[in-house]
Amino acid sequence: MTALADDLTMQLAQVVPCTEAEGPGKRFAVWFQGCPLRCPGCCNPEFLPFRGGQTNTLCEMSEWLGRAREETGIEGITLLGGEPFAHAVAAAALAREARQRGLSVMVFSGYTIEQLREMSEPGVGELLGLTDILVDGPYIREQPDTERRWIGSKNQRIHFLTGRYSYDEQWRQRNTLEIRVRGGESSVNGFPAKDAVGLWKGWKRTKTSPGRPATSETPGPEAK
Repeated sequence: MTALADDLTMQLAQVVPCTEAEGPGKRFAVWFQGCPLRCPGCCNPEFLPFRGGQTNTLCEMSEWLGRAREETGIEGITLLGGEPFAHAVAAAALAREARQRGLSVMVFSGYTIEQLREMSEPGVGELLGLTDILVDGPYIREQPDTERRWIGSKNQRIHFLTGRYSYDEQWRQRNTLEIRVRGGESSVNGFPAKDAVGLWKGWKRTKTSPGRPATSETPGPEAK
């Protein structure tokens, strides 16, 4: 890692070092803070503003990624948001770190692949070139997808940009939701069934810090 890359920072909303609810196998999931899109019914509305979250350096994230690989045997990283391509320079740098460790890269974007290929913003082309699986398109709450695992709405497409993955049986399973409880704190990730949405609404997520996943405070009885 060069000195310049070492100083690169990224604004993050949440990190889950090992999850099976954000793509094939065990994955290191990173949610970026900030999205220019405003999909009605977004699962993470608190991740939309570009202000907020926590600033982490590429060096911190690289070290965290390495620990997760050694301790949990992750096979890849998943970049979500927010909108990863709105943070393309930082996201590409993190994807490059993952690839150098032999890990795969999966990205969820509200943009279509056609739109991404037309963008000239720094880092967009590089991030796309480092991606093994791209799930593209805006979330449409009126078209919930109940047949493809890890996919939010029926309009969204799965692009296998390398030969590392294909549309196999694991994609035909139902979506899952992961809830972790540590002491008095809970963290939630994954895409829930429609009748499970109330499980996390009203929870206040705390900031991410290196080596520790973002957490949420459980809501009171009135939360829905």
